[in-house]
Amino acid sequence: MKGEGAIVFVIAFVIFLAATLAYTELPPGNVISDSMGIDPTIEWSGFIVRTLISAIFNGVICGVIIWLVFTFLKRAIKR
Repeated sequence: MKGEGAIVFVIAFVIFLAATLAYTELPPGNVISDSMGIDPTIEWSGFIVRTLISAIFNGVICGVIIWLVFTFLKRAIKR
């Protein structure tokens, strides 16, 4: 079935996005947003911008890692 990898990525992205919004010090997103020098007092729509950027980085990084693992395991099982 086509698109399974995209579904896995989106699910992982949403899970890690929500986890980071609940626990803001989840690495590696907090390390990246700290190194960018974002002011932790700036808010946007009720969320701290540093937390939003950290959550997006965590979602993307962890989503890509989980997608890669899924893809390699799927190809290994096909053989």
